[in-house]
Amino acid sequence: MSATPVLVERLGGVGLIRLNRPEALNALDLASKEALLHALQEVARDPGVRCVVLTGTGRAFCVGQDLREHVASLQSDPDGLPNTVIDHYNPIATLLHTMDKPVVAAVNGIAAGAGASLAFLADFRLVAGSAGFNLAFARIGLSCDTGCSWTLPRLVGPTAALRLLYLGGTISAEESLQLGIATEVIPDAEFDARVLDVAGRLATGPTQAYASMRQAVAYGAHSSLTDALAYEAEMMARTGATEDHRQAVDAFLAKGVPLFTGQRD
Repeated sequence: MSATPVLVERLGGVGLIRLNRPEALNALDLASKEALLHALQEVARDPGVRCVVLTGTGRAFCVGQDLREHVASLQSDPDGLPNTVIDHYNPIATLLHTMDKPVVAAVNGIAAGAGASLAFLADFRLVAGSAGFNLAFARIGLSCDTGCSWTLPRLVGPTAALRLLYLGGTISAEESLQLGIATEVIPDAEFDARVLDVAGRLATGPTQAYASMRQAVAYGAHSSLTDALAYEAEMMARTGATEDHRQAVDAFLAKGVPLFTGQRD
């Protein structure tokens, strides 16, 4: 059994969070949900972390809720399921979606149920060629959670989202690319190197500009054009006041390359 259910490693400006229950396909029990939320809070508030990568240990990314623990919990507390959604899954989803830095899901293996939902919340979904997704909620008679009702229709459209949720089954890496779920599908042998390459590039970019972009895209998804334009103006003012913008302008005038620090002023 893994002693530490979630590992956190800093690689330069990259904060790598690794689910670490390979013997359970990184299923989420109480300890791992609490550890994951703590790890996300830690990297979110660390100014030295400018890109967050979420991945799994072993042959799975995450297969969602630990059903063995779930059954035991229901036997002792019939109301335990809604509690864990409110107490654990919702805060995790909110933080993944709102933190002021890019988030990459490195989907190294199967991502099922809430595990798939976690990946959907990322800005980039880098998917290993042998990996896949499975919306397994209906198979166990449950609705979807961890933001899936919000993210999946935005990725694939409502018609495809309901098909995937109702009928389940594994979505291959290539199919996930065709559907718009995967950002990129990567051969297994090249996966780790490519993840670090993408994350490293994001970690040296204009972090506050990235944060404003991800917030503007989320805001625009449920706003009128007028409101979206006003929000864009607000984000433009915010990023226009950063040192990164000034560095970029100076570099442009000097025909050089800007050195972004990602810090707020």
